[in-house]
This record gives sequence, C-alpha cells and structure tokens, in this order.
Amino acid sequence: MTQEVMQTIDSIQVNLNAGGMNTINIILAFVMYGVALGIKPHIFVEVFQKPKSVFLGMLCQLILLPALTCILAILLTGWISPMMGLGMILVAACPGGNISNFMSSLGKANIELSVSLTAISTALAVILTPFNFWLWGSIYLHSAAVSAEIPTLVIPLWDVFKTIFILLGIPLIAGICTSHFLPKVAEALKKPLQWLSIIIFLAMVVLSFSSNIDAFLLSVKYIFLVVLIHNLLALAIGFTVGTVGKVPFRDRRTLTIETGIQNSGLGLALMLGTSLFSGFPPHGGMLVITAWWGIWHIISGLTVATVFNHCKHA
Repeated sequence: MTQEVMQTIDSIQVNLNAGGMNTINIILAFVMYGVALGIKPHIFVEVFQKPKSVFLGMLCQLILLPALTCILAILLTGWISPMMGLGMILVAACPGGNISNFMSSLGKANIELSVSLTAISTALAVILTPFNFWLWGSIYLHSAAVSAEIPTLVIPLWDVFKTIFILLGIPLIAGICTSHFLPKVAEALKKPLQWLSIIIFLAMVVLSFSSNIDAFLLSVKYIFLVVLIHNLLALAIGFTVGTVGKVPFRDRRTLTIETGIQNSGLGLALMLGTSLFSGFPPHGGMLVITAWWGIWHIISGLTVATVFNHCKHA
C-alpha cells in the first residue's frame, strides 16, 4: 500500500453534531439491550461447572486475539497506516459479536457455550475493552516506531470506562433483568432485535462512508485484504486453541466462531458517538477497518458456519 493511499484512507472523516452522537449512543445501548435478552443469570452458574471450554474461549477473546493482533499490526508496519493498526487493535479489544450465537446455531456448534462466551465477554468489556485497547495500542505505537506526526496514544481510561459502562453496562443489566423477570417479553423481543441490530450496523457503515465514497472506493481493496488476514487470524486462534485444548468438536466450532466474530459496532460507536478520539489526527484508518470488519465477519461467519454444518466430524 502506497503512502498516498494510506493518507487517503486516514483522511476519511465523519463529523457528527451532539445530536448525532447521542443518537448513535442511544441506538447502540438499545442494541446491547437486545443482546442481553438472551443472557440468563443461571448460565453463569452452569458454565463454571464445566469451565474448560469457557476458560479457553476467554483466553482466545480477551488475551490471545488482542496480543496477536498487536503482533500482526507490527508485522504489517509499512503496509498499513498507524491508524489502521489501531483500528485492528480496537476491533480485537471489543467483545464477541451478538450474531455469533446465530452462527453457532447454524454451524451445529455448542449454542449454550456460545451464549455464555458472548455474555461473559460482553460483561467484562466494560473494563477490558478500554484496558486492552490502551495496553496493546500503546505497545503497537511504541514497537512500530510511529513517526512523530502521530501523537502518543493516551487513552483516558476512566472516561472510556464511564462511556462503555453507559453503552454496555446499563443496557446489559436491564436486558438480564428483563430476561429473568419477564421471560416471555424477552423471548418475543430477542430475535427481532437481533435482526434490527444488523440493519442498524449497516446503516452506521453507510453513514460513515456516504460523504467519503471516493476515498472508500479507492481504499476498499486494501482494507479488504487487511481485514481478511486479521479475521483469518481470529478464526485460527479459536480453532487452534480448541484443538490443542482437546475440547469436544462442537466446542471447537464455538470457539472458532466466537473468536472470529467481534462486536465492531461498539468500536464504531466509540469513534462516532463519543469524543474519546477527538484528540487524534484524522483517523479514517480506524474507521474503515472497524466498519469493514463488521461487514466481513458476517460473510466469514456464515461461510464457516456452513462448512461446519456440512462437516461429518462428530
């Protein structure tokens, strides 16, 4: 990728007024409420009775994926802009995507494990998303010897924590309470909100690029390749750890899908709906990586789930 293309990608900007930022925050909170409707408190008790697969899933999502993403971004130095590298790390720091449970069902994986991993990673995201982004983003910028034009990554950890608690924590608690006290309401809302979340995400992507369509078309082939490599890494982490850990094949399928599908909608909301990145230089690279991840992991998730569905392995 040439320096000119990198600059074109990073020049992509989306400027929202306070009303637009608040709208995105409300929408994401609503989507996260829909995710939480599938989380029942007893799930957390049951999974710890057989914790091996859950432990391996958390290892994949919360430790290995961010760490290996940082290494991958460092290896791609010169081929990607620093902001694209940070976009990869931001995606890896987000919890599992809320469509992973559907993909696991389609792929004949362990659905209970899938729901458990999504629930736990989403709950822990309130703390671990800002921490992982701060930790691995700082290591990446230092190790990649980024030029002085890019400021040192200083993420206000407390501000990020408060933002994610509002976007994730409150809807999560509300959704779990609805699921526990109003199970019929939760069951009626769960599937419509799941599809609505996909529609909302696609709308957010369109919003992101509608005023930058020329720049996006110029850069899409490069973005496609970077996200493809990154997503293959995520899928490989899940399957490899499951294989080395000798868990049942159904659990390996779940680990693969859960690690390969990330809640990139949260990453987009953090960039578009908050002022957390206002001190950064033009960070279109983060934007396009995160947005394209959200589109691509649906395609790759459906592909992997279809392959698993037709796999004769027990």
